[in-house]
Amino acid sequence: MGELDRYSDFQRPRRRITLGADGNALIGLITINIIFFLLLLVIQVVYFFFQAPASSFNAQVVQYFELPASLIKLSERPWTVLTYMFSHTGVIHILSNMIWLWAFGYILQELTGNRKLIPIYMYGGFAGAVFFIISNYTIPPLKPFIENSALIGGNAGVMAVAMATTMLAPGYRFFQQLNGGIPIWVLTMVYIIIDFAGVASMGAAHSISHLAGAGAGFTFVYLLRKDMDGSIWMLKFYDWLMNIFNPDKKSEGMDIKEKIFYKSEGRKPFSKTSNVTQQRVDEILDKINQKGYHFLTDEEKGILKRAANEDLN
Repeated sequence: MGELDRYSDFQRPRRRITLGADGNALIGLITINIIFFLLLLVIQVVYFFFQAPASSFNAQVVQYFELPASLIKLSERPWTVLTYMFSHTGVIHILSNMIWLWAFGYILQELTGNRKLIPIYMYGGFAGAVFFIISNYTIPPLKPFIENSALIGGNAGVMAVAMATTMLAPGYRFFQQLNGGIPIWVLTMVYIIIDFAGVASMGAAHSISHLAGAGAGFTFVYLLRKDMDGSIWMLKFYDWLMNIFNPDKKSEGMDIKEKIFYKSEGRKPFSKTSNVTQQRVDEILDKINQKGYHFLTDEEKGILKRAANEDLN
């Protein structure tokens, strides 16, 4: 990525990453989790002041955020397939999940851009939900407790992000000041082994849901390497939804002829060489921001390389 580092000489205006910054999926994802946590916490405090027992809080409030194992209850609260993966009821629970989401998610964004993190997290959450329900219905010791079993927390989503990051950068090391650091794959394997060990307990459905999240992250990257991007439909739906609430927003779609600028070399046979303009370079950097450097074409990489050696007016 030398071209990217050298391009900094052009003093392109940079946006500061702040809470809610446009395009920062990691900050947005963590913010959503914190908002759900604070919402549940405030309601719990209110229940406490009215001297309502904890069972009332769980029965009257948490049940509308957590994913029930019972298909009958799920049919009554289908939105919990989404809400459960952003909801936490314990400080330690959300703190541990957000720390690891930040650690793995930061690396993932560096590798793939801002538009892969949330889809991977959600795929992990969906996979965790499906396998949690299946586990409760198929593992004999769990069947008697289906009506009272529920899943809450972003563990499956975080596991998906961790596995996807590990597949993309298995040699990355955490805590490098400690004797060279700990390889990322080692940490991921530790968590997988812990969850695998949990399958032989009454918490088997929860452990299986976490492993399913890891499987979703693995599958996403595997398919991505086969040029099958599972995030496209999700991103298109999001863009469509945002355009409904913001009709004045211009479509990001642009004719390919408007995006590419050519100049003739003046020799035969005539060849087309991409013209290095500030606008063209900005578009390439936006593509890196959205998808990642690895998704650039050879032509676009060449433009960045030449841009690092030319003076743009």
